[in-house]
Amino acid sequence: MGRAQSIYTIEEYLRLERASEERHEYIDGRIYAMAGESLAHSRICINLAAEMRAQLKGKPCEALSSNMKVRSGPTIKRDSTAGLFSYADLVVVCGEPRFHDEHQDVLLNPAVIFEVLSTTTEAFDRGDKFLRYRTWNETLTDYILVAQTVPLIEHFTRQPDGWLLYAVSEISGSLLISSIECRLRLIEVYDRVVFPSPDQNEMAEN
Repeated sequence: MGRAQSIYTIEEYLRLERASEERHEYIDGRIYAMAGESLAHSRICINLAAEMRAQLKGKPCEALSSNMKVRSGPTIKRDSTAGLFSYADLVVVCGEPRFHDEHQDVLLNPAVIFEVLSTTTEAFDRGDKFLRYRTWNETLTDYILVAQTVPLIEHFTRQPDGWLLYAVSEISGSLLISSIECRLRLIEVYDRVVFPSPDQNEMAEN
C-alpha cells in the first residue's frame, strides 16, 4: 500500500473512494493506495471465487468479490477517524448482508474472509488487519490466508477462548470450512499457478 500523509474523516474517505478509479484502504484517518496484483495472486483469487460460488449455490451464504469493502472499527460518530475500511480478496456473508450506509459498498457482517498473501501485505494481513477483523467483526468465524509462492493455506477459526489455527501444505490436501459447509482442495485453489523455485523464494526473502 502507498504511504498516506493527510488525515481524513471516514465520510471524506468514502466520498473520495467512491469517485476514484483506484482502490484505497483506510486506517485511522489515513488513506493508502493498494498495489497491483501478480499473475499468481490473480489466478488464486479467481479460483477461490469460483470454488466458493459453486459450493455456496443454494445455501444461505454467498461470496462477494474483492471490490466489496469491509468495515472494522467502533460505532461511527460524526467526523470520526477511528477504524479500518479494507478490501479483502474474497468475503463470504451469511444471511442478509448489513451495510455501512445506503450505498451498500461497505459490509458490516462478514462470516469468512480470505486474504492472498504477498510480500508487501503479509505482515499487515497477519498482524493489525487480523487483529481489527477479529476485534470488531463479531460475525467473523473464519479467517483464511492463502500463500502464493508455495502451496499453503492457513485457516483460523473462532473458538470460545480464542482462535484456532489449522494449516494445509500438501497440494493434494484439502481444507474443510465447517461454518459454511465448504471444502477447498488445494489443487483447485492453485490451478494454473506456477510456483517459484526454492532458490527464487530464498532470494525474495533476502
